Amino acid sequence: MFNFMPSSIPQRYVIIFTALFSALQISKVGSVCGDDCIFVFIKHHLNFVFIMISWADFEKVEMHVGTILTADDFPKAKNPAYKLIIDFGPLGIKKSSAQITKLHKKEDLPGKQIIAVTNFPPKQIADFMSECLVLGVVGLEKEVTLLSPNLLVENGLRIG
Repeated sequence: MFNFMPSSIPQRYVIIFTALFSALQISKVGSVCGDDCIFVFIKHHLNFVFIMISWADFEKVEMHVGTILTADDFPKAKNPAYKLIIDFGPLGIKKSSAQITKLHKKEDLPGKQIIAVTNFPPKQIADFMSECLVLGVVGLEKEVTLLSPNLLVENGLRIG
């Protein structure tokens, strides 16, 4: 039924994948095989996609530690958000719009260290220019738990 499976996948997994793909009514299937792994990405009627990136792609993403200086309400944002001003040490001060209002009170944010992607191009959000992407864990109800170091570290240090 599916002839995309690399020969390196054991037959029992081919049977499992075939049954799973049939049950999910998957319309497009592909695979990427590396030296150490086999990664199957799936695109089905729900548009759910997994994508494998290379190590070189990952190295292009600049993630750094910063400390939130201020957090203000952002009523003009389409989704509830705060306007954050973040100190990234030698990288400077950057602004970010962050949809973190469900779990984080704005008065608790100043002084909190966070992790953000700092090399995306600026993005206009309503009347605000967001200069970095604050990272967090997205829960089932779209609530965001901020990622932060568990010990105090120097602002601007790179995440790797």
